[in-house]
Amino acid sequence: MATIKASSHQKEEGIGGGGGSNLKPKLRKPVFVKVNQLKPGTSGHNLTVKVLSSTTVQDKRSRKTMSSYGDGIANTRIAECLIGDDTGTILFTARNDQVDLMKPGTTIIIRNSKIDMFKGSMRLSVDRWGRIEVTEPAEFVVKEDNNLSLVEYELVNVVEE
Repeated sequence: MATIKASSHQKEEGIGGGGGSNLKPKLRKPVFVKVNQLKPGTSGHNLTVKVLSSTTVQDKRSRKTMSSYGDGIANTRIAECLIGDDTGTILFTARNDQVDLMKPGTTIIIRNSKIDMFKGSMRLSVDRWGRIEVTEPAEFVVKEDNNLSLVEYELVNVVEE
């Protein structure tokens, strides 16, 4: 039975067989973007924004399926929140526990967010792989006259001849 050992270069970079060693992959430093840099169909965005408003769209309790664990009742909450920074604003779709964090006037850090298209306009959202954190109040003034969610996009088929 042959064993494979990581070279010294691989150990420095955090590459190679993890086996019993305590090698960890190098983490990338997050790159923060501004609201006006968001484009349809993109993901992995990190932003620091202020919450301007929050409107509950759905708040209902429903029975879970028989295969679910717990008390058998699911509480589904969805809120549309207008968020922004010094370059513009966009609608953010908050789900369940995220709704509690999205209070008007708070500054939040959104990590690993994605752009969803809803009725031809952009919405920012965070799924289970992302994160929302409340942070200290930011020092910027939100540019409210540049709402990216008001821009309507249309899917166009390009026919090449």
